[in-house]
Amino acid sequence: MKPSLAGRCAFRSIIGQVTDLAPRAAARPVPLLRRAAPALLGYAAVRALGLIVLALWSEARGKSAYTLLTARWDALWYTRVAELGYGYEVRLPNGDVHSNLAFFPLLPWLERLVAAVSPLSYADGGFLVSLLASLAAACGIYAVAEHVHGRRTAVCAVLLWAALPVGVVQSMAYSESLFTALAAWALYAALTGHWLAAGALAALAGLTRPVGLAVVAAVWAAGAVCWMRGRSTEPDGGARPAARAAAGDRLRLVLGMALAPLGVAGYVLWVGWRTGDGVFGYLKVQAGWRNGFDGGYAFARFVAGKLTSFPSVLAGLGLIAGVALVVWLYAVCVRQRQPLPLLVYAGVVTALALCASSYFGSKPRLLLPAFPLLLPPAMALAMRGRRTATTVIGALAVISAVYGAFWLNGSGPP
Repeated sequence: MKPSLAGRCAFRSIIGQVTDLAPRAAARPVPLLRRAAPALLGYAAVRALGLIVLALWSEARGKSAYTLLTARWDALWYTRVAELGYGYEVRLPNGDVHSNLAFFPLLPWLERLVAAVSPLSYADGGFLVSLLASLAAACGIYAVAEHVHGRRTAVCAVLLWAALPVGVVQSMAYSESLFTALAAWALYAALTGHWLAAGALAALAGLTRPVGLAVVAAVWAAGAVCWMRGRSTEPDGGARPAARAAAGDRLRLVLGMALAPLGVAGYVLWVGWRTGDGVFGYLKVQAGWRNGFDGGYAFARFVAGKLTSFPSVLAGLGLIAGVALVVWLYAVCVRQRQPLPLLVYAGVVTALALCASSYFGSKPRLLLPAFPLLLPPAMALAMRGRRTATTVIGALAVISAVYGAFWLNGSGPP
């Protein structure tokens, strides 16, 4: 409440100012978890719909939905690491060697921990970790989006992430949910100047997936900008000048940036030591899976091959449209001047996903952690009003549930 109208009785003006102090003093900031509650409830509803449809679809086909979520594809490799440790490999007839060293250790470690403290199996532990991590990821996405664009956009961003076509992966015993949770909270810590937390979370993200490099790059970019501007807290406008910053703040910034790469660098170097191939050991392990980084050449050839006949041409055109959409969304993020850490993170995740040389069907899954790309459509939905946002997200949730059930009961994630 502002003071009474200028020019009126001074007594009334003073009373107006004094009484204005009471609600301000009494007001307390609403905790983040309480602010995020609507988004988290909506997220849980969307994912519950997906799991119900998957269960019904799988039952009709004589399959177990739980097995599809916990004991196929990469989920099996993670549970083998948890149970047997590293060193397991499969030699294929064509000479390829699939080694479990390709899988980063944090998820198997957590599966082993759950199995050690409960009667759950390793696969059960992976499912439980993914469910809890998906909620943590949703809360982290909310925190980042609210910090940058406000509460309504944050709710829409969380619900859009839940309703992605491959959103069912968030409920699988895979590492995508765990990685996204660590990445989102690392980005939030960097945006708000909590450098030690940002570095520690980036290090954990680096122990989860190779794309942990994206989180490291984002934390480094935020820290470098903050240092060059002579600031020790928020890199996007709320920092104190360096002249007034405490030496302890600057030390935390340096330590956070130093912590960030320890996870991914430590595991890659350990694999190189384990295989005897030095710093290139992990690349050789990935080569055994026929996976690598070629700038998108192999993917372009794959798409071009789809355009040579019918009906595969429809799949090729769909892939081109999907890539164009991703690139356009990133361009919009740049045009809207998202904070540098988000741009760096989303850019690296997108580049690594689109430019990998193998497993072309997994690219939508690999793009799942690139949640900053959802901020432009989330902003657009937030401005359209609650009814429009509810209708659009509800339709996307149904499509996601049906597609997820169809996908897992078919070829599924490679």
